[in-house]
Amino acid sequence: MAARKRLICKSSDIREGGDGVRFTVLDTSGEEAPAFVIRHKGTVSGYLNRCAHIQVELDWQHGKFFDDESELLVCATHGALYLPSTGECIGGPCKGAFLNKVKISEDNGIVYLIDHVE
Repeated sequence: MAARKRLICKSSDIREGGDGVRFTVLDTSGEEAPAFVIRHKGTVSGYLNRCAHIQVELDWQHGKFFDDESELLVCATHGALYLPSTGECIGGPCKGAFLNKVKISEDNGIVYLIDHVE
């Protein structure tokens, strides 16, 4: 299986604890799905933009995924709290569940989505 990179944004577009960058991916059913990348503790992470509780988008305004302290991701609809590094829900109605991670790489100032093709 080969990997294919798709440009998401420049690394400088994702500030530590700041707004996320939204983009779309194909989900497991082949449908287009919203996704996002954020930077936390120097690391870029990407997830489908779907709450683990009910499949609604997390951001309360376009790209606003972090809580007021920029430490946790928060679902604007249900108040679920997620660890930015793993996507694990640590508070709210889906405690113990995980956001769906998307594979991301950061190389030479660019953030990429990694797709696998056969």
